[in-house]
Amino acid sequence: MAEWLTSALDLRPRMRVLDLGCGRATSSIFLHREFGVQVWATDLWFSAAENGQRIRDAGVEDSVFPVHADARSLPFSDEFFDVIVSLDSFSYYGTDDLYLNHLARFVRPGGAIGIAGAGLMQEIDSFIPKHLRDWWTNDLWCLHSAPWWRRHWERTQIMDIEIADTMPDGCQLWLNWHRLIAPDNEAEIEALEADRGEYLGYVRLVGRRRTNAILPDRILSVPTQYIKKSLLRTEP
Repeated sequence: MAEWLTSALDLRPRMRVLDLGCGRATSSIFLHREFGVQVWATDLWFSAAENGQRIRDAGVEDSVFPVHADARSLPFSDEFFDVIVSLDSFSYYGTDDLYLNHLARFVRPGGAIGIAGAGLMQEIDSFIPKHLRDWWTNDLWCLHSAPWWRRHWERTQIMDIEIADTMPDGCQLWLNWHRLIAPDNEAEIEALEADRGEYLGYVRLVGRRRTNAILPDRILSVPTQYIKKSLLRTEP
């Protein structure tokens, strides 16, 4: 998946890259080794201390930096990154209508944001298909198709979309991965076997921040001045 996404990105040595939702930081290590970029390996669910050890064991601690942070509360300065990538993570938070407004400020104007991960080949607009019902849970409504993601980003007028597509044989690769990594997850394996790429697969989206994009100011607190007075309306 990392190879597929980076094939659509222009990564060059010494670029600053945010690997958002990096998991165990293996993608971050890959990005540095393959392209010579500096990577901020950022995740909420996985320990930055453990990732730091993994990064040191890989011998890349001078260029890959583990960070523990929530995607909605990132500790970086505006326009710090040249590129932002997110592998099999973005759907957990990026469906929020306002999220791109938050994230785009951390990439320089003209910089790219690229995401890839599990998604849909076509939208499920009403009833869950019969062959997916035993596996489908409400949290899976975050999965969407490439056209859905394109519309989701385009309407903000923040990004110029360069690519929005699906991986050939993505469903089969997803199934192969599960059989290797989580063979006990019978419900998901059976869903993928039955689906055969009709609905399930991998989705990719790459956009570039417009140089004239207007991003709303971040509101971190609202200054107030307390004036003591009655909360009840009184007659004159």
